[in-house]
Amino acid sequence: MIKLKTLTKYFGKLKVLEGITFDIRDGESLAIIGPSGCGKSTLLKLLIRLEEPTSGTVIMNGTDIRRLSEDGLINLRKKVGMVFQSSALFDSLNVFENVAFALREHTRLSEREISKIVDEKLKLVDLEGAQNLMPEELSGGMQKRVSVARALAFDPQIILYDEPTTGLDPITSVTIENLMIKLSQKLRVTSVIVTHVLQTVYRVANRIVMLHDGKFIETGSPEETRKTTDPIVRKFITGGL
Repeated sequence: MIKLKTLTKYFGKLKVLEGITFDIRDGESLAIIGPSGCGKSTLLKLLIRLEEPTSGTVIMNGTDIRRLSEDGLINLRKKVGMVFQSSALFDSLNVFENVAFALREHTRLSEREISKIVDEKLKLVDLEGAQNLMPEELSGGMQKRVSVARALAFDPQIILYDEPTTGLDPITSVTIENLMIKLSQKLRVTSVIVTHVLQTVYRVANRIVMLHDGKFIETGSPEETRKTTDPIVRKFITGGL
C-alpha cells in the first residue's frame, strides 16, 4: 500500500531521517520504534505531507504523493486518518463537533448524514452519549478515543497513530490497545503505530521497524524482534540490560 524510497529529511543542517526505504503492506499493523528524537513522528508526518521530504519519495497506492495538487492532497488525507499524540482536539468544540469538523469542511453532506456518521464512529470507540461533552470534561483516554473517532470519519484505508498510549495509565493503555486491535480486525485498516511503549508494540503490531539516528535498522515480527541479535535493537528492547 505504501512504499518509502530513500526518504531523507533535514531541518536546516539537522539530519532527522536518512535514506529510509521499506514497504507498508495492505492491512498490516506496523510499529515504528526507536529512541526519542530518532525521526519516528517526522516519518508519520511525511506520509501525509504534513512535512515535505528533503529527498526521496512516498508512493501510496501507486501515486507519488509529492506530485499531488492541493485537491489531490486533500483527497489523500481523506483516506488516511491521523491520531496525534496530544489528541489535538479543538478545545472550543464539543465531542460531536470535533468528529464532524472535517466532514463539514470537506464534504457536502447534510447535517443529518453527518450526525449519522458521527454517531456511528463514536459507537465504534465506545463513546455513545458523549456527543455534548467538551474536551476538558474528558479523561486522557476518552480524548484519545475521540481523536480515533475523528480519524475514522472518512472511512480511511490507513490510520497513523503517534504515541497512542504514551502518558496513559496501564488500564487506559490496554483499552486503547484493544480499540486499535478491534479496528484493525473489524475495519481491516492498515495501521502504522509510532511508539516507544513496548507493551503496545507487542500487543498491537504484527511487524516492527526500528529507526536509530534517523536510519532504518531492522524489521521483523514481534517474536523475531524479541530474539534479535542486532545490538542496537537489543539495547533498545531490554533497556540496555
